Amino acid sequence: MTVTVSKGFTKAERPQAAALFWQAFAAKLHKVMGPDEKGLAFFETALDPEFALVARDTDGRMLGLAGFKTNKGGLAGGSLSDLARVYGWFGAIWRGVVLSVLERDLQPGVFQMDGIFVAAEARGRGIGTTLLCAIKAEAQRRGMAEVQLDVIDTNPRAQALYEREGFKPVGVEKTGPFRHLFGFSRATKMSWPVPAA
Repeated sequence: MTVTVSKGFTKAERPQAAALFWQAFAAKLHKVMGPDEKGLAFFETALDPEFALVARDTDGRMLGLAGFKTNKGGLAGGSLSDLARVYGWFGAIWRGVVLSVLERDLQPGVFQMDGIFVAAEARGRGIGTTLLCAIKAEAQRRGMAEVQLDVIDTNPRAQALYEREGFKPVGVEKTGPFRHLFGFSRATKMSWPVPAA
């Protein structure tokens, strides 16, 4: 299967991008962002195509996407008013506070990956690896020193993929009392040094 990766997704592809994101993160975010229809409605608005690399087949169908974050924003954006449109102001405020626990501060020279999501029907075909390679190439193109990502303890398959692709663990963050809310107790920070051009 021929796969191409390009930056961004169209307005028409927003529902599919949101569905892929929610499929990947519902287990972690459902207690905060559920029910499903509200989570999907929020992310359909909040996902920013400027911070996405999208894998498509020869017919242009979206097979998966990888998000990243820079000092200008990230894939999973959205404002408090975006949250309020879906959950009301009270719901927006407490969700904003809880979601801030998952935020990562950007470091100079670090290209922060913001998740890889592959459509269920496209799994096992190397799409995740293709997207990860595209993230590495984008980091190199931007002159970054390293790529960083976080992988949760309940996703050993993802950690195995990252290790095969040369990522090394560089730290662990525990969720503490939030583990019951997010469904995982720790996230491993992994790093890949960008080779000099």
